[in-house]
Amino acid sequence: MTIPEDLRYTKDHEWIKLLEDGSTALVGITDFAQSELGDIVFVELKSAGTKLKEHEVFGTVEAVKTVADLFAPVAGEILEVNTQLDNAEIVNQDPYSNGWLVRIKVENPEEVNALLDATAYRQLTGE
Repeated sequence: MTIPEDLRYTKDHEWIKLLEDGSTALVGITDFAQSELGDIVFVELKSAGTKLKEHEVFGTVEAVKTVADLFAPVAGEILEVNTQLDNAEIVNQDPYSNGWLVRIKVENPEEVNALLDATAYRQLTGE
């Protein structure tokens, strides 16, 4: 199970990575989440321009056996949706790189630091 040190995590198994500018971030689901879901067949996301509150549902991930809601780790606005997700299995293959879900403009970048670090996320998942 891969849990990168440079990301922050939610208890709902999303990850967030602040980008170099300090105000935009990539959001995706964790390796743990994709392995629990199984084969992902479809990802549905809200569109660019959508404003999100912290913990608001911004989409769903459909796997062969279940559908899971995706929750915004912090408040912000969706700037971009990953166009590679037409090939949904990319989330299973590469959840932290090519399988990112949305790029957001973070309302308050300090909120990112309040999320779980890699050590706390490992404890949460038992990894």
